[in-house]
Amino acid sequence: MNKLERNSRKTFRGMVVSDKMNKTRVVIVERTVKDGLYAKVVRRESRFYAHDEGNESHSGDMVEMAGIRPLSKLKRWRITRIIAKSQQ
Repeated sequence: MNKLERNSRKTFRGMVVSDKMNKTRVVIVERTVKDGLYAKVVRRESRFYAHDEGNESHSGDMVEMAGIRPLSKLKRWRITRIIAKSQQ
């Protein structure tokens, strides 16, 4: 399988909130959903553990991640690129 065949994988954009683990980042992804009863649009957050082979991303960075095979109990995502670096 080459990189051209990986375009169909699910991707998310989110912010790195923790870079304390080696080669692992905690990424928060925000999404908006409509409430079922009141039809109000509310924001929801999901936390994902993502693999970062080179330890290149840091806390506060905006990243894009793609789904991969399970690497551990919680890691099912890989950071594909850093969209924006943090101001620190």
